[in-house]
Amino acid sequence: MKGASPPSTGSTPQTVSATHDTVRVKTAVDSAPRADTTTRNAAAATATASAPSDPSSIAPAVHRTKQDSVSYVAAIRAGTRRAERGEWPVNGPAPLPGAVLPNRRIVAFYGNPLSKHMGVLGEYPVDDMLARLDKEVQRWQEADPSTPVQPALHLIAVVAQGAPGRDGMYRLRMPDTLIERVYQWAQRKHGLLFLDIQVGHSTVQAELPRLLKFLERPDVHLGLDPEFSMHYDKEGVKPSKKIGTMMAADVNYAVRTLADLVAAKQLPPKVLVVHRFTKRMMPNPREIRLDPRVQVVMDMDGWGPPWLKFDSYRDYEVSDPVQYTGFKLFFHNDAKSGEALITPRELVRLVPKPIYIQYQ
Repeated sequence: MKGASPPSTGSTPQTVSATHDTVRVKTAVDSAPRADTTTRNAAAATATASAPSDPSSIAPAVHRTKQDSVSYVAAIRAGTRRAERGEWPVNGPAPLPGAVLPNRRIVAFYGNPLSKHMGVLGEYPVDDMLARLDKEVQRWQEADPSTPVQPALHLIAVVAQGAPGRDGMYRLRMPDTLIERVYQWAQRKHGLLFLDIQVGHSTVQAELPRLLKFLERPDVHLGLDPEFSMHYDKEGVKPSKKIGTMMAADVNYAVRTLADLVAAKQLPPKVLVVHRFTKRMMPNPREIRLDPRVQVVMDMDGWGPPWLKFDSYRDYEVSDPVQYTGFKLFFHNDAKSGEALITPRELVRLVPKPIYIQYQ
C-alpha cells in the first residue's frame, strides 16, 4: 500500500538466519546473522530548493516508473513546504567546533564481519569492501561537490538473537577484539566507526556503558536500532517476530551519556544514528532533547522499491523533524523489484538533504 512501511524490516531478512527460532552470529559454527534549544541549526537541511515541476526530469540517467517519480516529487514538495514554514532546518543547537555534521556527509557501510548476510561490511573480503566504499564516497562527492564526504563503517556491535542466551536477553555482544578489528579497518580510510546496538530484551541503559571505552575515541560514534527493542508494546516478543519499539526516553539516555562523555573527555561532538521505518518504532521523536554535544540523525531504514522509500522518507523523516536526516540503501533488497538503486544525485534533491547515508 502506498505510504506504508517498506515490505521488510531494516535488517531482518538479510541479517539473520533462524534454526529452531535461534539466531546465532557466526563464530565457529553457523552464520547469523532525541535539551530545549533556541539557536537555529543550519545543518538539518542544507537545501530548500523547490520541487521539480516535471517528474520525468528527476533522474535523466535512471529510468523510474511513474509511481516512483510521483512519490519522489511528493517527498521533495513536502520537505519544501516544511522548510517554508520554518520546520527545516530544525531550531536546535549550532554545531560545536569539531562537529562532523553538517560540514561533512557521512557515507557508511553497515554490517558485521561474522556474517555475509548482515550487510556489505561483512559480505566481501576487507580490501574489496573498502574499495567499494571508496567508489560510493566518490559517487557522493560528485553528486554534491559542496559537501565533503566522510567515510564510515557501521558495525552491529550488539546483535539481536532469536534465542534467549544464558541471561535471557536475546542479544549477543560482540567481543572487544572484533570491535577493535573493524576500528582498524575504518582507520585505513581515515573513517569513522559507528557501534550499533540491537537490544533485544535488554536495554540501551544496560548495553551502552560497556561500549564507552570505545566511544571515548573521537572517531567512534553510536547507533540505536528500535527494530529489535522488544519493549513497551512488544514486551516478551522474540526479536524479528515483530518490529520493535524504542521511546524518546531511551534515546535521551544515550544523548545524556554521550554528552557527559564528550564533556569529561573533552571530545568533539558525537553522532547518534537512530533507525526508523515505521511510526511505532519511535512513536514520540519530537520528545528527543537535543544537546550541542550530540548530533542526532534519524535514519530512514527499510528496503523496498524507490516509491516506497521516498514515501517513507516523507512520512517518517520530513514529517517528524528531529535534527538531521539519513537514508539507508540496500544493495540487494532494494533491487528486488528490478529497478536501479536510488542514486546520490536523486537523494541530494530531497528536502532536507540526507546528511548520513548508510549502505547495507
